Amino acid sequence: MVPVTLDDADFIQAEFPHWDIVKFMNTRVPWPYPADGARQFLDDLLLPQIARGEAYAWSIRLRTAPDSRVGLINLRIGSTENRGFWIARAHQGQGFASEAADAVTEFYFNTLDQPVLRVSKAVANIASSRLSARQGMRVIAMGETDYVSGRHPSETWAITQDEWRAQNSS
Repeated sequence: MVPVTLDDADFIQAEFPHWDIVKFMNTRVPWPYPADGARQFLDDLLLPQIARGEAYAWSIRLRTAPDSRVGLINLRIGSTENRGFWIARAHQGQGFASEAADAVTEFYFNTLDQPVLRVSKAVANIASSRLSARQGMRVIAMGETDYVSGRHPSETWAITQDEWRAQNSS
């Protein structure tokens, strides 16, 4: 993983705006995705948040080809939703999401010393729920949320720093 920069804009613009990726994203994601959506996202939202210390973000890359990006993952500090990610369609189902989520969760708890990590997701986003369960997270709230694809039942999953450390202290 490499910290996100403006150099990631072309990758994001090419790989992010696909229905299978965005359908369970928050409605803050514009749809249809604008032709300059990635640059706007980086310039107007993510990079300023990073500069203020409110967020951290990395492009997920292949170890065998470090210039090849496969997705994006971010952490938000002081928010009710702390982690978000997406994997390009050609790379889904290959373990990149699990590996990246484990790495940034470790960073969140052991470097940033945050007390609890929370993620919200559509109930229908089964792959994301499986990842959260594998990490030892549990559902702490249920409701409905507006996503790009409409209003869906949603869940908030969480894990505390103590829980994460207890299961990862080998």
